Amino acid sequence: MTVTLADVAARARVSPATVSRVLNGNYPVAAATRERVLRAVDELDYVLNGPASSLAAATSDLVGILVNDIADPFFGIMAGAAQSAIGEGQTGRAGGEKLAVVCNTAGDPARELTYLTLLQRQRAAAVILTGGALEDPEHIDAMATKLGRLSDAGTRIVLCGRPPMSGDSIAAALTFDNRGGGRRLTEHLIALGHRRIGYVAGPKERTTTRHRLEGHLDAMAAAGVKEDPERQERLTVHGSYDRRSGYDATQELLRRDPDLTAIVAANDTVALGACAALRDQGLRIPQDVSVAGFDDLPFAIDAVPALTTVRLPLHEAGARAGRLAMGKETPPPGGIATITAELMVRESTGAPRG
Repeated sequence: MTVTLADVAARARVSPATVSRVLNGNYPVAAATRERVLRAVDELDYVLNGPASSLAAATSDLVGILVNDIADPFFGIMAGAAQSAIGEGQTGRAGGEKLAVVCNTAGDPARELTYLTLLQRQRAAAVILTGGALEDPEHIDAMATKLGRLSDAGTRIVLCGRPPMSGDSIAAALTFDNRGGGRRLTEHLIALGHRRIGYVAGPKERTTTRHRLEGHLDAMAAAGVKEDPERQERLTVHGSYDRRSGYDATQELLRRDPDLTAIVAANDTVALGACAALRDQGLRIPQDVSVAGFDDLPFAIDAVPALTTVRLPLHEAGARAGRLAMGKETPPPGGIATITAELMVRESTGAPRG
């Protein structure tokens, strides 16, 4: 059964004219009303022009780039590189470049689905999804459905730094070796002599969080540092991928185990927060506590002391995703390429205190 504009209006409890204004963006609408309409659009999977648009090829000059947080350099670098690659040498129907639109989800799974619905309505030529995926069965199923419909309509789906989930309809996926990077980072600390290592993890149910933590735990187990489950849980604190989370989590780890000699942070921004918390406790880095991050963001080498971290080629990955989205590069064998993570040893890690 075809979903109509009137169906959306009934679901959102507004007039059809209001739905039209929201979708066309040609008249001011209250934020709460707009969200209600977009939620109805998403729930009913309404697509402009009904069956005609589902049969049409994706011929628009629009490309969507979905990010969790555009203010986070991890996403900003990839999005910027993808946008540049999309624009290089392209000629749209009007004789100009493709229009690459960055969609900031703020980590909200509902917004992620809504953006995909809106891009489907616009018959986007391509969609690039960056960063880790949410490991929630209901959301995974909803995403598989959305991506399948986009792909069926001719939209090219590319994942950048995001592992493909079951049922994903993708043209290509560039995945980061987060597990391997996490393992190499902890192996480095163990080789220095560390055994009492705290871990500041990212949000639960994110693939990036799980894979980096698994790499850390694999290295600990391989070295014979087998923590009982209760102690392992005590030495891991989850939080957001931001500086405040790193600061608060480090204070909590020190409260749980004042004798920690090293802290592994979920990313470089979290590591900066960890360093600040240690300094506020009068502890020196790395003489008292070593600190390591992940991603090798531009500021990592300029931190004091320079941050030991794992380098992900974010710019290169973003640019490659942009080329794949435009069909300017052949997809990797099987459609999936794993990008190696490189250990960068700097001054923030050293042998544990005597």
